[in-house]
Amino acid sequence: MATTKTTSRTTKSTAAKSAASKTTAAKATAAKTATAITARGIVKAKSTAAEGLKELFIDCLKDIYWAEKALTKALPKMAKNATTQNLIDGLTAHLTETEEQIARLEQVFEIVGKKAVAKKCEAMDGLIKEGQDIMESTEPGPVRDAGIIAASQKIEHYEIATYGTIIAFAKTLGMDDVADILHVTLEEEKAADITLTEAAYNTINFDAAEADDSEME
Repeated sequence: MATTKTTSRTTKSTAAKSAASKTTAAKATAAKTATAITARGIVKAKSTAAEGLKELFIDCLKDIYWAEKALTKALPKMAKNATTQNLIDGLTAHLTETEEQIARLEQVFEIVGKKAVAKKCEAMDGLIKEGQDIMESTEPGPVRDAGIIAASQKIEHYEIATYGTIIAFAKTLGMDDVADILHVTLEEEKAADITLTEAAYNTINFDAAEADDSEME
């Protein structure tokens, strides 16, 4: 009986040592892999990194949700600094659209069963700061208006790219209803970009160019 117990303890001890050895070996392998990845310049993933397309889709939703909310603060400031009426009207109208776009994103969050949470969008944060810098670097009038348009179109192009991407994700995931909702916003962003282009080429850019001619005289 004692021999049986001793054998059992020995077996368990051996198994434990074997398991510990395997764990140590696995950690060593993981460490070597991480070192090799870093050496090759491959970015190490965060502990919260997305592992599937749906997780990546949700992350993108949080990102653009933050971006749209930030725009509701940036657009009024741009409109206040603009002097051309059609530009002021365009920025004001897009503010209303942006508020509606935020509501659509909240609807999408609800459909996918996730809480509407904003994650700081570094790209939009940078674009808004660039717009602020442009306004600080230009005198009020057509030159600043041209700068505001330039900054606004960069923002629109970023949004167009983002919505195009998450619509593709939604379709791939079989969420056609979500894709349809987001498509409405995509079309609004494209229309806003066209409005800004028309404002630039109708008068603003030419008025700004005349300011250059006046300085040269």
